[in-house]
Amino acid sequence: MKNKPQVELRTTPHMHAPQDVVVIMRNVVFALLPIAGWSVWQFGVSALALLLTSVSVCLLTERLFNASAGRGNTLRDWSATITGLLLGLTLPPAFPLWMVGVAAFIAIAMGKVMFGGLGMNVFNPALVGRAFVQAAFPVAITTWTPALFEGRFSSFIPSTFTAPFMVPNAVADWNSQVAVDGFTGATPLGLHKFEGISTSVLDLFLGNAAGSAGETSAAIILICGLYLAVRNFLDWRIPFFVMLGAFLTAGLFYFIDPQHYPDPLFMLFSGGLMLGAWFMATDMVGSPVTPWGVVVYGLLIGVLTVIIRLFGGLTEGVMYAILLANAATPLIDQFTQPRVFGQRKHS
Repeated sequence: MKNKPQVELRTTPHMHAPQDVVVIMRNVVFALLPIAGWSVWQFGVSALALLLTSVSVCLLTERLFNASAGRGNTLRDWSATITGLLLGLTLPPAFPLWMVGVAAFIAIAMGKVMFGGLGMNVFNPALVGRAFVQAAFPVAITTWTPALFEGRFSSFIPSTFTAPFMVPNAVADWNSQVAVDGFTGATPLGLHKFEGISTSVLDLFLGNAAGSAGETSAAIILICGLYLAVRNFLDWRIPFFVMLGAFLTAGLFYFIDPQHYPDPLFMLFSGGLMLGAWFMATDMVGSPVTPWGVVVYGLLIGVLTVIIRLFGGLTEGVMYAILLANAATPLIDQFTQPRVFGQRKHS
C-alpha cells in the first residue's frame, strides 16, 4: 500500500525571518570586539584579564546550570558570550578578578537562568551583574586608573589579583606614578561632578579619558552600533531616542545654568551612555515592541540618566536608568498599543 501524501499545517506567522537568533548574537559579538580591543589598548593586560574572566565565568555558569537542569548546550547561541563581554566592558580596569567572577555568576544565574533562560529575562543580565557588585563592592567599583599608562602591557594593575574577600591593594600611589600626559585616574563625570573640572568633548569622543573598560571611546561605540543598525540587528530608534532624551534634558539644565551644569555633548559622550544606548537598552527581550513604545522607552532612559548624574549621589546613571526602563517595558507596551485597523473609539 502506497503512503498517502501528508499535509503539514502550521500556525501563523508563515513568513521566514531573515535572521535567526544565533546570527544576530554572533554579529553583536563581532561588533563588541573592536570596543574590547580598544579597552585592551588603553588599559593593557589587566583589561584583557578582566574581559576573559567575565566571559569565561559567564560561559561556565550557563553550562553548569544547563547540565544540572538536564538541558542541552546553549553556549552556541552566543548570548552568554555577549553577557560576559558587556559586563566586562562596564567594569573598571582595576576591578579585582574574583569580583569580576562574582558579577559574571550573578549576571547569568540571577539575570538570565532564574527567569527561564534566553528570551525570558526581564532585565539586561550584564546590568544585573554590575548592579550587584555596585552594591556589594562600592569602593572597588569606583577605583579608576589612568588610560594609556606606561607599562600597561608588561604589568598588571595592583588590585587585579587581590585575593577573595580581601581589601583590594591601594592604587592611589600607583596612579600618581603612572599617570601620563595629564591623565588622572578619575572619570570625566567624577571630575566634573566633584571637582568642577571639564574634559574636552573631543577627548571623550576619541577615547582619551579614564573610565570603565569599554565606555571611553564614543566614536568606536557609535561605529559598532551603526554596523548593527545597518544590518538590522537592532532597532535604531532606541539608541536615537536615548541620546535625544539625554541631549534635550542636559541642554535644558545647561541653558538654565551653564556655569554649573555640563553641556549636552559632554553628557552624551561621557560615561557609559553610548555603550548602554547601543548595546544594552536595545536588548530585544527587555525593550518594548510597539512603535511608540520604543520612543517612550528611549526617552525615559535618556532623561533618567541625566537626572541621576546631576542630582544623584553617584556620578553615573545609565545602569539604573536602563534597569528601571526594563521594569517599565510591559507597562509601556500596554499603553502604546496601536489601534487595530477599523476599530472605532468608544465615546
